[in-house]
Amino acid sequence: MITDRLRRPLGSLRVSVTDRCNMRCRYCMPEQEYVWLPKESILTFEEITRLVAVFTSLGVAKVRLTGGEPLLRHDLPTLTAMLAGNPGVRDLALTTNGVLLAKHAASLRQAGLGRVTVSLDTLRPDRMRELARTDRHADVLEGIAAARAAGFPLKLNTVVMRGVNEDELVDLIEFGREHDAEVRFIEYMDVGGATAWAAEQVVSQREILDALATRYGAITPVTTGDLSAPAERFRLPDGTTFGIVASTTAPFCRSCDRSRLTADGTWFLCLYAERGIDLREQLRSGATDTELAERITATWRGRTDRGAEERLDVTDRAPLYQVDGLRADPHREMHTRGG
Repeated sequence: MITDRLRRPLGSLRVSVTDRCNMRCRYCMPEQEYVWLPKESILTFEEITRLVAVFTSLGVAKVRLTGGEPLLRHDLPTLTAMLAGNPGVRDLALTTNGVLLAKHAASLRQAGLGRVTVSLDTLRPDRMRELARTDRHADVLEGIAAARAAGFPLKLNTVVMRGVNEDELVDLIEFGREHDAEVRFIEYMDVGGATAWAAEQVVSQREILDALATRYGAITPVTTGDLSAPAERFRLPDGTTFGIVASTTAPFCRSCDRSRLTADGTWFLCLYAERGIDLREQLRSGATDTELAERITATWRGRTDRGAEERLDVTDRAPLYQVDGLRADPHREMHTRGG
């Protein structure tokens, strides 16, 4: 197994299939205008499949399809089937905002997709309109129902922001219980398009646990053998489980095995990384799989990234990038590098 300088394995790859999205969430895409990746730069399904095969030959076992909104990529079930045919991919998952999920859930399941995570920041349509500038809350709920009907193990991701949705923690737990889905609360992060981020808006893991304990009673940690998982899992007294991704106040960099491949073939070793590695140019220039593997191996072995830990030590912490910096390089956007 290939490991980096902190002995972290190359284990998980997030593959962005598009930088486009049909929502404008304030923590990811709050601006009015964006610079998009050129169409001709976007990897084909065959190119994605080939790169994933190189990564799995080096130890990657978990692959997650992301965006932007991945269901905006035409014929995504075809790519899903191509990746599912790779025996090295032992866990094939999708993260989606759910707007188009009802239409595609059954075909994705048939194609070999294993798990689905839906972003659900609020149960209130009016609040979603303010938070994400969309009226399609009902479509998201329909997508969640369709995913369950298709037989997917389901998680719900909620970015918790003070003054926005921290009053819905209990409601979301109850919704997850009703729909047999595990909720994962995510601390508001200061990366990518979070141009209005402020430390005061972060609801910490400790605050989330305290709020839920007030309603449900004693909460116990769930011990698992997967130290690389981004979420710490907890159990309510009745057995209901949920997770918290505390990447802002309690980073998990020391066990992070994830990297990200953008839709145009740029490989990022950390969500906070300023620059990535262009694999598309090498791929399209006729490089062999061995040559690609050698470059990926050498790059990973030199990895020292601890982006979230380093941000934790910043005095007077502010958003990582301002709007001008994002427009100068769209690869810095969360929706481009796969969140």
